[in-house]
Amino acid sequence: MSAYDHVDELPRQQIWDGVLSRSVHGDNVTLALLELDADAVVPEHSHENEQVGILVRGSVTFTIGDDTRTVDVGGTWCILANVPHSVAVGPDGATIVEVFSPPRADWHAISLEPPEPARLQ
Repeated sequence: MSAYDHVDELPRQQIWDGVLSRSVHGDNVTLALLELDADAVVPEHSHENEQVGILVRGSVTFTIGDDTRTVDVGGTWCILANVPHSVAVGPDGATIVEVFSPPRADWHAISLEPPEPARLQ
């Protein structure tokens, strides 16, 4: 196993309807590039993993616990373990980068799609 890869070569996983992830899993963290379709909704859920992220394209509206706010490009968030949260994606879709700790072991069971032709350069 190599310590290096390229995002375009990582298999895509459908995490939710309208949410695709390309992930790198370490011993203690998961790094994910998530591509979210326009108007996609991630229903309220929680997990043992802390989750921090940054929005790199589009807009999303997060509800974390009782706090709801719209996040624009460059916005960040921090979701502590076991805190309920949901996401509504804006009309142009979104791309986010997130880190989870401990790693998202549950994502290993999600079927993989082959990588798309290279896009990021």
